[in-house]
Amino acid sequence: MKTRSAAVALSALVLAAALSACAPQGASSGTAGSAASGSSSTGSSDSSATPGSGAVTPTPTPSATTVSAKIPTDCTAILSADVLSQLGDTPLNSPVFGPSGVQTDGSLICIWAHPQADTTNITTTISRKYRGEALDMLNGLVKTDGFNCYTPDGGTRCEKEWPDQRYPVTDGRTLFWRDDVLIDTRYSNLAPTGYTSSIVASIFGS
Repeated sequence: MKTRSAAVALSALVLAAALSACAPQGASSGTAGSAASGSSSTGSSDSSATPGSGAVTPTPTPSATTVSAKIPTDCTAILSADVLSQLGDTPLNSPVFGPSGVQTDGSLICIWAHPQADTTNITTTISRKYRGEALDMLNGLVKTDGFNCYTPDGGTRCEKEWPDQRYPVTDGRTLFWRDDVLIDTRYSNLAPTGYTSSIVASIFGS
């Protein structure tokens, strides 16, 4: 989950292009909307001719024609044995920290933290986030908060680490978006190696 030194802060235009590169096969990088003011819409601007009419009919948007990845319902099942071993005896979803587990909107919140600890914790929220909204969000993190983004595993990953304001530990946030699913992880002094990659592999199979 550590920020790659080679990654640089991307402009909104570059991030828009990165997300466009992750579009489903057959979708063009152009869209009906704007992404920071490029292509923040979920739609494709490809067109197809209606036989015999000569008319051009817009192709349905990817979000309407492709199946979005499923949001998981089990916080432990999405992690590899290696990641779980790194978490050790850290409690999962203690009620002390508020809502967790499957939410009414279908999202999943996983909170790994000791109730007695001041900083050591890692919280992941997996939710539905369609392309335009995801693009706007990630562009904002790059422009405003200095996140670094790149495009591994068929999706877009943005991340940043910083010193904790109260304790001599490292805090951070990692986001991964693909196929209308956003994996958003915030952590403090607890960053198992391969954590996000493990979740990505569980959800997307790669």
